[in-house]
Amino acid sequence: MSKGSNDFTIAKALRYKRYYLFAFATIFTLVLPWIKVNGNHFFLLSFDKLQLHLAFVHFDMQELYLMPFLLMLIFLGVFGITVVGGRIFCGWLCPQTIFRVFYRDLIETTIVGLRKSIKNKQAEPDMSLLKNKIKKAIAVGIAIPLAFLAASDFLWYFVPPEDFFNYLSDIQNHWTLFGIVVGVALFLLYDIIILKEDFCVYICPYSRIQSILYDEHTVMALYNPHRGGDIYNEHKDKVFTKQKDLLALDPTAECTTCQSCVTVCPTHIDIRKGLQLECINCLECVDACTTVMGKLGKESLVVWSSDYEIIDQKGKTQYFRPKVIGYIVLLIGISVILGMMGSKKEHMLLNINKENRLYSTKVMPSGKVKVNNSYVFLLQNTELETMKFYFDILPPKGMEGKITIARPTKAFTAQPGVIRKKIVTLSTTEVLVNNSIKDTVIPITIHAYALDKNGKKSEKVSVFRKSSFMYPKESVLEHAK
Repeated sequence: MSKGSNDFTIAKALRYKRYYLFAFATIFTLVLPWIKVNGNHFFLLSFDKLQLHLAFVHFDMQELYLMPFLLMLIFLGVFGITVVGGRIFCGWLCPQTIFRVFYRDLIETTIVGLRKSIKNKQAEPDMSLLKNKIKKAIAVGIAIPLAFLAASDFLWYFVPPEDFFNYLSDIQNHWTLFGIVVGVALFLLYDIIILKEDFCVYICPYSRIQSILYDEHTVMALYNPHRGGDIYNEHKDKVFTKQKDLLALDPTAECTTCQSCVTVCPTHIDIRKGLQLECINCLECVDACTTVMGKLGKESLVVWSSDYEIIDQKGKTQYFRPKVIGYIVLLIGISVILGMMGSKKEHMLLNINKENRLYSTKVMPSGKVKVNNSYVFLLQNTELETMKFYFDILPPKGMEGKITIARPTKAFTAQPGVIRKKIVTLSTTEVLVNNSIKDTVIPITIHAYALDKNGKKSEKVSVFRKSSFMYPKESVLEHAK
């Protein structure tokens, strides 16, 4: 089998692999919101319940310090992919591209036959014909429920499916949710039917960012002018439209000027013109040229490679260069930090504030002076079930057992997701410090914990908080007597 025939087979494989990836991404995003582990989703940013679910662990809004790291991971990941493979994300994973391919290639071309061929994405159907209008109406009719499904799937990452359908069944109290679903669906329909690839060319900011990230080793779809010949001059003006004119000037030129790489381009560019911001690296042109040249027993003139290797011909593309290694190190570092911070999730949130009054004193029947310190505990149960909570006081060494809990005297109940306010009073009748000059700040640690079904301390739902106990000076104690 010739080299060209191998390329023809590869072209087919690339095209189908892209479709398979689209199908996998679609199924994955549709199914993922329905998967729960211990009641938690893989990813859910719930503004309704003020929670973030990440990797089947839920965090409350007070724990959203994870979000900046998650956003950095996403943006650095996309930037790193761009440095290595250009706009490969746009052509292979971007939802805009997937929606557009589904509508144009599957619905308009394959199902209703409005377009004649998948290979020609630039020839618009004649809409003056009645049959084409009917086909267009059918295509739009198929796209409408799919748009609403996509809009719902998008919102499932903010409103979980178990709540989403309950809310929609009560539209009168959830008009906002219903309006967002309709708005997103209408935007998708406008995007894939009217705006089309103009979104990629004129609206998406990614095409502008890519020019900053590219370097000579960035891999992208490139036309090889050294083999195919220069179709455009240095001013980017098209010089040749026919093969005979090209061969007259350059007899070694292999480009057949068949325009297959042009007509198949979804963003309506000519890859032979060189690097253009509109190119989304979908590699449709690579497939088209590989198919044509494969029939001639030759290698494709449009390849997925770098300027360094194809245009400048300086050598092989360097994938692991300093810039790429830098991105890898940053991504690994942020992932480690995110994993470490996520693994330290607290299963209860506790904020302790001392009351404005430093302390109060009371003389006991025994003649001893009782010193009270009051605190406001703000506790939130971040588990999914109602639990009972209590706490211990851990004073400095030598003061064990001398500071006791005056109130509450027993464990209290906290509902999941609800902030519970509790007034706590600590007291002592012991002489903790002899200081005739000033009040003494005694550092203490408060160990708050949940009680399990057997009434024992839970090792999982347990937190420690630093606080202080104010002990009065001698004159205050004498005056209290």
